[in-house]
Amino acid sequence: MKQWICAGATLMVFAASAVLAQSYPAKPILMIMPLQAASSVDVGMRIVTQKMADNMGQQIIIDNQPGAAGLIGTERFMRAAPDGYTLATLNDSILTMIPHLYKKVAYDPLKSFAPVSLVATNTWLLVAHPSLPAKNVREFVALAKAHPTEVNYSSGGNGSPQHIAMEMFEAATGTRLTHVPYKGTTQATLDVISGHIPVMFSATSLVIEQVRDGKLRALAAGGSRRLALLPSVPTVAESGVPGFEFTTWMSIYVPLNTPKEIIARLNAEVLKAVAVPDIRERLVAIGFEIEGSTPEKLAAVTKARYEQMQKIIREAGITIQ
Repeated sequence: MKQWICAGATLMVFAASAVLAQSYPAKPILMIMPLQAASSVDVGMRIVTQKMADNMGQQIIIDNQPGAAGLIGTERFMRAAPDGYTLATLNDSILTMIPHLYKKVAYDPLKSFAPVSLVATNTWLLVAHPSLPAKNVREFVALAKAHPTEVNYSSGGNGSPQHIAMEMFEAATGTRLTHVPYKGTTQATLDVISGHIPVMFSATSLVIEQVRDGKLRALAAGGSRRLALLPSVPTVAESGVPGFEFTTWMSIYVPLNTPKEIIARLNAEVLKAVAVPDIRERLVAIGFEIEGSTPEKLAAVTKARYEQMQKIIREAGITIQ
């Protein structure tokens, strides 16, 4: 009799899981974006989530919650119900850099959230306003060394990817620049385009059009290989800084304890969306490379990057002031 009861209970669990997978989503989904609107991650994720929403038959509403290098939105996400109706776009800055820069954060990037999928990676560019008297990395390094602390660079804030990338560049080249942090990436980028700030590291997607139009000069690409979009622009490593590499990625997470059936459905929808040729072309056109993955791969990538950033930040002495 007990065996029949156990078997019946197991069948009920499987049936409930099947119903959950089939009925989800039954209402609009909220996507918390702990980053500023029009940032590279915001632009790229909107392309992907629109296709996901079309396929799923429900809206995915992106709610930008910028501030404190992503901490505000991420901490809000931690309090969300694990029902599949609140997702978050988390980039590697929030997951692998910020925890090493602040003395205390409210989340453990390896334990506080459930991974869904990597979405895309983004190669970064070292860009300068055309008025800067340096046309390549070697000339820029020479200029910075001749005028220590006199060359400003902008970022989206203390501990932002722009900040980390330039700190890594300074450590690799022995230069000393002056950091000008902004409350978000958009204004930091606009002030380089306008010439108020001479230089910055930027996600390719945010500056590719300005580089093509001559409003910005691309000194080098931060990845391990040249961008197909800008084949004439050398990498930083090719430009006399061996070993330098800086790329970022964006991913989707759900609250811890979200049902596995919902995670599997969301993962399948991400992979389906990024496999569409038009979506891939639109992402590649703004500097992204597609990186859809299993939840397990995202967890492994996050852990490896977390350990890498811990070492880099400690050795470079990078801190939040």
